[in-house]
Amino acid sequence: MTSSVADQHKARRRPRLLSRSLIRSSEVRIFVVALILCAYFQFVNHDFLLSSASLQNLSQYIAPVALIAFGEIMLMIGGEIDLSAGMVFAFAPFIMYFGIEAGFPVWLSILAGLAAAGVVGFINGAVTVYLRIPSFVTTLGTLFFVNGFTLTISQGTPVPSPQGTWLAHFMGEWGYSEIIWAVALAAIMHVLLRHTRWGLHTVASGANPLGSSEAGIRIKRLKLGNFVIAAMLAGLTGILECHRIASIDPQAGGNQIMFLAVAAGVIGGTPLAGGSGTIIGGLIGAAVLGILSDGFTLIGINAFTFNMILGAAILAAMIFNIHVVRLARKGEL
Repeated sequence: MTSSVADQHKARRRPRLLSRSLIRSSEVRIFVVALILCAYFQFVNHDFLLSSASLQNLSQYIAPVALIAFGEIMLMIGGEIDLSAGMVFAFAPFIMYFGIEAGFPVWLSILAGLAAAGVVGFINGAVTVYLRIPSFVTTLGTLFFVNGFTLTISQGTPVPSPQGTWLAHFMGEWGYSEIIWAVALAAIMHVLLRHTRWGLHTVASGANPLGSSEAGIRIKRLKLGNFVIAAMLAGLTGILECHRIASIDPQAGGNQIMFLAVAAGVIGGTPLAGGSGTIIGGLIGAAVLGILSDGFTLIGINAFTFNMILGAAILAAMIFNIHVVRLARKGEL
């Protein structure tokens, strides 16, 4: 009799525990929002998801924002940020271009562009970690420096990107290659964050830096590495984009794509204060931004309105995430 009552009690608690875990999951929350937005825009305009051109445009908006967001999320979890990502986005493809012009193979030139992006990330990390300069200030400085350097070496003139080869198709010339890169790297970065010592220590150092340091976690090495990862992802995104549009533009990227990436991370459940975050949430957050942008374009709403809704979405996501965390700590959720 007693065991029967206990089983009934457990059965009643299971749905509650499941609903609480779903509410706490930032990925589930933002995924539901994405589904609702898709349903709305599909109802308003039947070509939203049924048109191949619309789906391709949507994927090409989501992918670059998501790829940069993955690096920003790793930094934001540790309480840092990289404002220079949008300029590295334009810088890496030019290093690739000059490598090709010098006679190096395309694949080696691509690696050179990624390595150059990694050097920028290393400088950002070293100045932030070892000289104890806030990352906001450090990356603001490299933002202007990298932008000026790119404009100088390019003379402010766009150049063509390599086209017509299997490698070019793989690197972005094919319409859906970027989103495949984004999904594949989302899976890799998710495993890195959730199932490796590097990722777990990144979360721990962001949540409790002093305790993590006393526990023997090498916080400086983690932050330095995450700055390099963020910069290389930004460089890779720039290389993929230049292959897609068949042009390398020194004015490409910029602050807009960096702030969109940060917005995707925040909407996906990564607080700017650090201590927690999710790569999959960042991917879905980028999808939400893409759905809003593409949906508003199809129904004829201008970009100014999109910026208003983007700002409101960031505020709503931050308020909701903070409220959920507080309730969870109090045991009310």
